[in-house]
Amino acid sequence: MATNLGSLETYKPHNNDLASPPNGTVSTIQKSTSSTTLASSESTLGSHLARRLVEVGVTDVFSVPGDFNLTLLDYLIAEPKLKNIGCCNELNAGYAADGYARARGVGACVVTFTVGGLSVINAIAGAYSENLPLICIVGGPNSNDFGTNRILHHTIGLPDFSQELRCFQTVTCHQAVVNNLEDAHEMIDTAISTALKESKPVYISISCNLAGIPHPTFSREPVPFSLSPKLSNEAGLEAAVEAAAEFLNKAVKPVLVAGPKVRVAKASEAFTELADKSAYAYAVMPSAKGLVPENHPHFIGTFWGAVSTAFCAEIVESADAYLFAGPIFNDYSSVGYSLLLKKEKSIIVEPNRVVIGNGLSFGCVLMRDFLSALAKRINRNNTAYENYHRIFVPEGLPQRFGPREPLRVNVLFQHIQNMLSSKTAVIADTGDSWFNCQKLKLPEGCGYEFQMQYGSIGWSVGATLGYAQAVPDKRVIACIGDGSFQVTAQDVSTMLRCGQKTIIFLINNGGYTIEVEIHDGPYNVIKNWNYTAFVDAIHNGQGKCWTTKVTCEEELVEAIEKATGEKKDCFCFIEVLAHKDDTSKELLEWGSRVSSANSRPPNPQ
Repeated sequence: MATNLGSLETYKPHNNDLASPPNGTVSTIQKSTSSTTLASSESTLGSHLARRLVEVGVTDVFSVPGDFNLTLLDYLIAEPKLKNIGCCNELNAGYAADGYARARGVGACVVTFTVGGLSVINAIAGAYSENLPLICIVGGPNSNDFGTNRILHHTIGLPDFSQELRCFQTVTCHQAVVNNLEDAHEMIDTAISTALKESKPVYISISCNLAGIPHPTFSREPVPFSLSPKLSNEAGLEAAVEAAAEFLNKAVKPVLVAGPKVRVAKASEAFTELADKSAYAYAVMPSAKGLVPENHPHFIGTFWGAVSTAFCAEIVESADAYLFAGPIFNDYSSVGYSLLLKKEKSIIVEPNRVVIGNGLSFGCVLMRDFLSALAKRINRNNTAYENYHRIFVPEGLPQRFGPREPLRVNVLFQHIQNMLSSKTAVIADTGDSWFNCQKLKLPEGCGYEFQMQYGSIGWSVGATLGYAQAVPDKRVIACIGDGSFQVTAQDVSTMLRCGQKTIIFLINNGGYTIEVEIHDGPYNVIKNWNYTAFVDAIHNGQGKCWTTKVTCEEELVEAIEKATGEKKDCFCFIEVLAHKDDTSKELLEWGSRVSSANSRPPNPQ
């Protein structure tokens, strides 16, 4: 009997597998070239940690000061190759480290004990869900206070200091509480290397009185990390490739679909190689957008069930065989568990496992090895792409009714499309920007990020800060709804302090639009701000900033010309006034299906 993937009947949550830096990037671990001053016999725990961060590729650390981490921050900023980016709050510091890790392969934030740690934890949980190696460093209590009956400030008023640690244990893959110097070196190294190997966040707490103390283990340049490479089992790899090749070669119209764990497995190039050799039509799941090239001749768009880009779902769901590389079938990506897929037609390639149809499963097989080997054994078959090409009808242009008509969101994104190049990156916040940005066609080299698994509104402000800091040669274009912006708006201030040249399109439609389409109520309406005046107030004459408000296409065209021309070296904030009901058709469909899934009655007991 057929088993549906992503359906209500058979859905089971997928475990997140071992992960790796995003977008196929690798954290290069090199011998530190820190100043000889910090590498002298007076090297301290703080300077050792600073060098380790630089070694793994972190050159910017996002922080919020507090009395428990101040001395540690002194030693971090003393490292000449490490820049401290002070954020307005801990949540944004965590989001910034998340965005930084997406671009660089690893990120780091520094906060203070408990009040800072519990504030940043939402961002750390999001990074965990998205398989991002993020190093969360907390300034902890004085080492002399552990094991005593003392009650400290910044705690819940109990002499047990483990509350913060216990909270982090569920959202990090490793925790280190450093309250003595003897094993500090090993604990820090283990935590950082675990973050890189597992591609998950780690927690490091460092007692506030230890950061400035020298120790023999820090007295010379640290030995570079030696991370054991992950290897496929050769026999398992050969068997998996043979079975998969037989499965696909007998299919009439097979297709490929890239999922978000392609990032985790560093398999973007291997997936593209398979697409080249096979000539199959290939698509991406929504959270994999930007991980594989969209300028490939056989790319057919985003597969997102009922809200896929035009003609993509028809080709994928009608295929007689589909290979999904690193998928996550949750209620969002499956549009309320409504995908029309059959397990017996599928090959599911996880970062270290391959499952074929309803039966064969091959463990200890790395995705990139499997896809590369399969590319050499697959027969070329472009039937699915020919079918797509046959039924495809180019999208029409949005209707125009007259000069200076109220601006519609689909017109806005038509113009954003024309702004994209290899020198840009798109950040889409949770909301209708998800669906509008999915329809953007990314030029080669154009970055793209959004947070689908965790879906935390407001994520994009901090992530934009971190991503832009990590990749200064790209101009980041962030598409943010007014509801999301109100959650985390403060760190526009940090973007200005850092001299970033980001363009933010603030879509002001008066509420939480994505929630409206799932379940409406008065709680989805927010207080309107004068957003441009708000950003002008944050600017306060310091740094390069330009803001404008647009209500029609003519004003939008003028604003984009100015932002990309005269104001190209400025932070640009463009507030777009939109009707409260101006949503994409995809959000309308998706919202109704997710609402249906959320409102299922309980099963009989």
